[in-house]
Amino acid sequence: MNFAVLQFPGSNCDQDCVHVLRNVMGHSARLLWHKENSLGDTDAVLVPGGFSYGDYLRTGAIARFSPVMQAVQAFAAQGGPVLGICNGFQILCEAGLLPGALIRNRSLQFRCEQVYLQTVTTASPFTNRCRPGQILRIPVAHGEGCFFADAETLAQMKANDQVLWRYVTAQGEATEMASPNGSLENIAGVCNAQRNVAGLMPHPERASEAILGGADGRLIFESLIHSLEEKKSARAA
Repeated sequence: MNFAVLQFPGSNCDQDCVHVLRNVMGHSARLLWHKENSLGDTDAVLVPGGFSYGDYLRTGAIARFSPVMQAVQAFAAQGGPVLGICNGFQILCEAGLLPGALIRNRSLQFRCEQVYLQTVTTASPFTNRCRPGQILRIPVAHGEGCFFADAETLAQMKANDQVLWRYVTAQGEATEMASPNGSLENIAGVCNAQRNVAGLMPHPERASEAILGGADGRLIFESLIHSLEEKKSARAA
């Protein structure tokens, strides 16, 4: 599979994503500069973490207008899979590709720590290799990761099964203390109604090798690759 990993001024997790996709998962991955107008030969797009444009105005607000994002929007509109991680999640929300918004952590502190995520649904290209309710241990590193949506949007998301992950304790309880940022209903990651675009604040690329202390994040990449392989097989049939 061919992956495009976007690169903005201020991205700092782009190389990590390329490493995991190439060296851990064994697929083709290349960096794509934010000024590009085309995605080229791409099966899926990753929008990585970091501080695009220094987080000026607000996180993701400027990156949303980068030329490459027009290509990403067109790709997503045609059903192409797009995954945003941390700052990438913020950018996708700003671009209107995902519902809701990411605002300042309730603690007003930057949080860098290991958290536990519960897999809310396995019915997505990003969670299909997880068990229902499976708990993943993955790190976070953000200052503006508090997910918020108005009541109508939240109700629609829940009705469409768009919440993919929630912050929980190691025992699977969605308590206030389990969330590093105070997200609405402990939401850690969501997808769009069409289920081909997703975003999450935790960093699965930092938890995809045992040498880093855990490989739970690898399941998210395995899910995406499995979904792409199924699509490819269906087209060939």
